[in-house]
Amino acid sequence: MAKIITCNTNGIRAAARKGFFAWLQQEQADVVCIQETKAQVHQLEDPVFTPNGYHCYYNDAVKKGYSGTALYSREKPVKVTTSLGWDPADSEGRYLQADYKGLSVISLYLPSGCSSDE
Repeated sequence: MAKIITCNTNGIRAAARKGFFAWLQQEQADVVCIQETKAQVHQLEDPVFTPNGYHCYYNDAVKKGYSGTALYSREKPVKVTTSLGWDPADSEGRYLQADYKGLSVISLYLPSGCSSDE
């Protein structure tokens, strides 16, 4: 059985400074789903954000410093999907799906409840 971990980093760059990628290597997970990356793909060019042994996929929000999902996988997926065809999920980078033979893994970042009608 695959070891799949999901976590909210509350900012992937801050998590990197706090040792997230050392933890990732120690865990030896097959798939890691990350929510709330709070970074644009172009801000993740440092090699630390493409850890050895993993295929890395990011889905960032249009709004800088907001939301976003990522997925690290030891096995290369057959297909990666970053869109549900529904806003605001798509523009906020809230969905990332990796399909493998016989298995789909989704990194989904749901917004918290709020007091407004929206």
